[in-house]
Amino acid sequence: MTPQEIKAALGAGLLSFPVTHFDAERKFNSESYRRHVEWLSGFDAPVLFAAGGTGEFFSLSPQEIPGIVSAAKEAAGKTAIVSGCGFGTEIGVELARAVEKAGADGILLLPHYLIDAPQEGLFVHVREICRSVGIGVMVYNRDNSVLAIDTLKRLCDECPNLIGFKDGTGDIGLIRQITATMGDRLTYLGGMPTAELFAEAYLGAGFTTYSSAVFNFVPGLAVEFYSALRAGNRARCEEILRDFFYPFMAIRNRRKGYAVAAIKAGVRLQGFGAGGVRPPLDDLTPQEEDMLAALIAPWKR
Repeated sequence: MTPQEIKAALGAGLLSFPVTHFDAERKFNSESYRRHVEWLSGFDAPVLFAAGGTGEFFSLSPQEIPGIVSAAKEAAGKTAIVSGCGFGTEIGVELARAVEKAGADGILLLPHYLIDAPQEGLFVHVREICRSVGIGVMVYNRDNSVLAIDTLKRLCDECPNLIGFKDGTGDIGLIRQITATMGDRLTYLGGMPTAELFAEAYLGAGFTTYSSAVFNFVPGLAVEFYSALRAGNRARCEEILRDFFYPFMAIRNRRKGYAVAAIKAGVRLQGFGAGGVRPPLDDLTPQEEDMLAALIAPWKR
């Protein structure tokens, strides 16, 4: 896809990040991952993100990621695949080129590693990643990589293939200023953990869509919520929030890292061999997994 084509696809509907499947030795389980991606591709999501945040990008080696992208591309059919990218600038450039070669339709640039950085450093970092590839790039605004609006404007001026902005700060004032200033130059995605909890506020702030982690294991429900949101069916949205998302949030909030571990547990409960999470995360307890199984029982495949 050209950068403009992936930009259009990103704004065309609900998005999601498949978990990365591991075997008992915590090695990439390509067979199970392909079956899961193939299943997800049968639902209404125009783009899936391989090796993203929910895909444990932070626990993968740079050498593993192109193979994960390639497996996703082979399994996804017509669904576009965007790859996670990140770390420092030098590794990021190498990784961006590798996933482009592996067939990624675009890149999501996750926050750089460890240290806070000044705006000029962030500008150069993002610019170098964009310049290293011909595919579309979107930035993920969160944690130690929060772009000021002037920095974002400069990047858009210098990087034609910078096509997307994903927010994980929850700062509605900042993101409303960004959408009002940048207009349709970018596609805007909500990226808070369990994004459905914030979806209405982000939609009001000018965001086009969001990435749904629970799409990994209850894709039909995730699509139903998104459709109700876009149709302005607030009563149905509130019903789904009460019946599913708020109870899920209670499980997710029991321990740090469960925003990923609970999603992976849900995938296992749907019959896929996703394996456990890699350190430094930890898996749900058996009791917590039983709680999740009871919650998703109405949506078992």
